[in-house]
Amino acid sequence: MTSLPKNGQIGGPVLGRRQVMMGLAATALAPSLFSPSIARSADRLPVRMSKAGPGTAGTIQDDLVAKFPELDPGLDIDWIDGSPGQFQMLLISGALDCGPFGALGIAEAAQKGAELVIFGSRLNNHGSWIVKGDSPYQHPSDLKGKRIATQLPTSDTYRHARMAAALHKLDLEKDFQVSFGPSVSNVALFNRGDVDAVISIEPVSTQLIAQGHREIARVADQWRDATGDRTTLSLVGVSATAKWVDENQETARRVAQMTLGVNKRFASEPSLIRDFAIQAGMGLKNPSEELLSLLEQRLPRVYATEWNEAVINDFNRQLEIAIDLKIVDSRPKYTFTRIL
Repeated sequence: MTSLPKNGQIGGPVLGRRQVMMGLAATALAPSLFSPSIARSADRLPVRMSKAGPGTAGTIQDDLVAKFPELDPGLDIDWIDGSPGQFQMLLISGALDCGPFGALGIAEAAQKGAELVIFGSRLNNHGSWIVKGDSPYQHPSDLKGKRIATQLPTSDTYRHARMAAALHKLDLEKDFQVSFGPSVSNVALFNRGDVDAVISIEPVSTQLIAQGHREIARVADQWRDATGDRTTLSLVGVSATAKWVDENQETARRVAQMTLGVNKRFASEPSLIRDFAIQAGMGLKNPSEELLSLLEQRLPRVYATEWNEAVINDFNRQLEIAIDLKIVDSRPKYTFTRIL
């Protein structure tokens, strides 16, 4: 049995579980995307996938498949609710088939005996340091000793923020008073003035900016400035245990195809954020025109639209630097990426 993370924290209570039956009859499936064998309803493959919660960019996965059935490659999906840290524990335990994991998280899991692999695209890094509009702080270093809120330490968002800060000689664990929590809770702390800054994710970062608050740094920019690496900083890919992928290669291939298709659709058509169902999934209530325009500009960068050797090399470089910075102890002793 795989042990829990060292701090024993798995990301909060399970919010629920719902069965989502997706797809149309064989004649309605897009022939340009799927072979006739996949199109037959009898060939639909069951899979349990993570369902992102409000206040996160990952909610487009199930929303866009529901809106555009042609994005469904023949999967019968059971969407499982939860938080990023919780998804990771559910994957390790086998209660979830596919969910988000980044290279640093996989390395930590490997140290605890788990063998997880990334086999498809998901999200690029979209962490931002946000301060109040009238705040005197201009740079993360100005916040040393101050209170900040960020994602749970079991999340790759936090691991990336810690790594990028360390590249700029800042230690998130020692130089700041850090509160951990889900995105919505962190914003509540920020709005009440209980913290001086928040390391937030989309769409929350853009919501705060539209309200007049300031973005003083992006984690991806911190990484690029320190490393000189001009490639996109990948946050997480669609992941599963190596055993599950080995035993369910066709299902895994279809999952990777679906997540890539969803990301490409939104990245090429960000005006989809004006769809009420997609707004509701992200937790946006009565968004202003200013907010929607900002989201159209800022959201496309979040969605990873490639799964290839360049992305895999990026994940490997992250691991090398995280090991040098002592963020993680060692790399997995197996190949943790797959192209199916």
